Parts: sequence; C-alpha cells; structure tokens
Amino acid sequence: MPLDVYREALRLASDIRDKYLRAVTYAKIGYYMYRAKKPEYKTAFKYAFNAAASIDNPVLLVKALVEIGAYLKGVDAKTSQKVFHQAYESILSFPEPLKDDLLEELVIRLLELDMPDDALFYATDVKDSVKRNDLFLKILRVYLKKGNMRRARLIIERIDDEPWHSIAAIEAIKEHLKREEFGSAIRVLSELKSEYWLGEAMKEVAVHLKNSDVPTATYEKFVDIALGMSSDTGFDVLKSLLIGLGSQGELDFVMKILERMYPDERLSILEGIVKTSVDKEDVLLALLGYLEGEEFERIAGVIMDHLLSKGVTAKYLPLVRTIGEHTREDTIRVKVVTYLSKLGEFDEALRFAGLVRGNYLRSLAFGSIAVSRLKSGDIDGAIDAALEVKDPKWGSWLLSEILTKILELQAEGEVSEDIEEKAKHQKVLWEKH
Repeated sequence: MPLDVYREALRLASDIRDKYLRAVTYAKIGYYMYRAKKPEYKTAFKYAFNAAASIDNPVLLVKALVEIGAYLKGVDAKTSQKVFHQAYESILSFPEPLKDDLLEELVIRLLELDMPDDALFYATDVKDSVKRNDLFLKILRVYLKKGNMRRARLIIERIDDEPWHSIAAIEAIKEHLKREEFGSAIRVLSELKSEYWLGEAMKEVAVHLKNSDVPTATYEKFVDIALGMSSDTGFDVLKSLLIGLGSQGELDFVMKILERMYPDERLSILEGIVKTSVDKEDVLLALLGYLEGEEFERIAGVIMDHLLSKGVTAKYLPLVRTIGEHTREDTIRVKVVTYLSKLGEFDEALRFAGLVRGNYLRSLAFGSIAVSRLKSGDIDGAIDAALEVKDPKWGSWLLSEILTKILELQAEGEVSEDIEEKAKHQKVLWEKH
C-alpha cells in the first residue's frame, strides 16, 4: 500500500468512469481526509464539484450535489448549506411529480444530517399534500426529540389537513406530558377538532398519568381545565380522560368525579369504560363493584352485550357469574344463561334460567340452553331444557323449535342459533292475532 493512501485514493478515483459516482467518491475522500487532518481535503471537494458539473443528466446532478453537501456538512457547515440550496434551486425547475420526489429526498437527507430547520424550509415547497404532511410529521418528531417545542408548535400550525394535524398534535401532547407541561398539553388538546382524535389524545394522557404515578392532584388539574372549557368541548375532553383513566384501573378517582355529573353523563362515561376495557375482565369486575340499582343493571347489560359479540371464553366466567348473581333484570339473566350455555356450564345456566320470570324470556333462556345442549350432542338434555317452559303457548313453541332443530342436526350436521330471532317473530305474530 502506498505511503500516502489519501493521494492514491484521489488518483484512483479519477479512473471512475461514471461521473455521478466519481463526484460522490471525491466527496467521501474529502470528508475522510478532513478527519485525518489532511489539508488536501479541499482539493478532493474541488474535484467533486468539477465532476458534478460535468454530469449531463440534471436529476443525477441534483442527487450528486445533495451527496456532496452531505459529506461537506461535517467539514464546512455553511458551504454545505449553500450546496443544498443550489440543489434546491435546481429542483424547482423540474416538472411535477419529479420536483416533489426530489424535494422529498432532499428533506429526508437533511433530517438524517440533523438539519430540521433547513428541511422545514424546503418541505414547504412540496405541492402534494400527502407527501408534504408526511414530511412535516417527520420534521416534527425531530424537533420533539430535541425538545424544541416552539418549532414543533409552528409545524402543527402549518398542517391543516386531517389526520396529519391531529397526529402531530398528539405527538406534541406526548412530549408535553413527558416534560410534565400539563398546561401546554391541555392547550394543544383543546385545539383538536376531531372527536375521534380528541379521544385518542386523552387515552394517551390517561396512560401517561397512570404510568407516571403522578399524584391525584394532577388528575384533578386535567379535570378542572376540562370543566373550564366550553360545555361541549369540556365534556368531550373530560369524558375521554375519565374513560382512559377508568380503563387503566383508576376507578376510585373516576367514580368520585362521576358523583359531580348528571346521570346521562355518568352512563355515557361508564359505557365508554366498558367499551375500552372489554379485554380487561379485572377492570370490568371492579367497575361493577362501584355500581348499584339501575346503573348496575344498565352497565351489566352493556358488558354482556360486548361479551356475547366477542365469542365466549372461560376467562370471563367470574365476571358473568357476578352479573348473574347480582342482576334483578330478567333480560340480563337471559344473556348470562346464553353465555354460560355456550361455555358448556349447563348446571349454572339452568340455575339462572330458573330465576327468569315471564314466559317469553324463559323460552329464550331455556332455548339457549337447549341449542347449546344440541350442539354438544346431548339431545335428551335439549328436550329437558325445552320442557322447563311450562306455559302452554311458549312451552309448545319452544318444544316445536327444538324438535325441528334435532332433525336439522340429523340432516345437516349443525344447528343454527336463531332462537331469539324466531321468538321475537312469534311474539309479534301472537300480538297481532
């Protein structure tokens, strides 16, 4: 190997026939010469610019300038900026969509070089709104990582389109929360116009507050600010926050706040907690422990509807049993019986079904047991369940349906679960005639 490896590299680079590659290679050599404190680095960059100037393809010329500027960044930042600006001015002469594509490449390269201010300046000229907004989000994340909240705020104000504006706002809210700038987080929250994104933002707030183990006074600060907003916006913010906290298990705090609210508002929030906590049986079970009377029945019904729509699983068995033991509503007992029957817990299902009053609802309860018995291959058990409805009309109807399903099972190998639908139809028919 020659004694002066850098001079030899310069000599060998001159043999590279591709003008773009030759220009970029000279820039790379110049960068490493600078790092090695070799004064000839200036010559290497001079060769790089000369090679770039000889490139006939205007797109490759721009790409070469961007690469030269990138390697020059660690050598002479001011000159590097001038090179990037030269590339930018060349890009402006290109037609769309090529111009946007090249601007996007320039912006991303500048972000890789930790030059978000320059990236932001050039990104504003991107015409395609999707590309421009995507770039704004990338730049925003760099500013947030640096803790430059003033610049982050500027970007959020520049983004008008959804969902980018809301995504940017939520990114900023997360950073404000990390820095415990709760007032700033609420200010950004209050500017969100989309109910969906407002809810998403408040979930972030709730998760952060829970994971940060902040004092209750901090929760109350968010509640007070939400209540201080206009009635509609304030309630939406408060609702999202309480739902988020409730789903995180902060039920003591949530229930104390709910004491200050109207019944309809309470139910709305309680139902929201159920919806966001369907996979958290411990939260749902704990929630029911705070409720009584009509409120318990309403939320228990909502829980059972969600559970039945998901497909049954044994992990919810303690929750379903609790609802069955405490409800006084026959409609909810029917749902409990249906769930237990689907799980194959027939003894418990029969016990709860026996508590159901009203022949129509009893037919639904014992009908669900009968269908599940049939599906498990227990024909005798299915008939026994049907015979538990003693009312002449409904008992006869259910026995007829179950006998039909026995034949359906024999002929087709499966049974349709349509007892409730058929019972409704029969009820309407009898009411009309």
